[in-house]
Amino acid sequence: MAIVPSTYDEWEHCITVKCGIELTPDYVAKRIAGLEDQSDFYTRKFIDLWGAEHHEKTLGWFREAKRRLEA
Repeated sequence: MAIVPSTYDEWEHCITVKCGIELTPDYVAKRIAGLEDQSDFYTRKFIDLWGAEHHEKTLGWFREAKRRLEA
């Protein structure tokens, strides 16, 4: 497994297993809102550190998690 996830499954494993964070509807909604807010300090730092492409991937993975939770 890569250090930086490149697929949804790798990302989900990183969040839920390595970090021990449960992907609850509330947590996922808050992360989506934060990552969508380009004026948010932490979102800007995320983009500065990881780049716009990884930011978009991460936002997409949170959106996928939301879809799976709603299914």
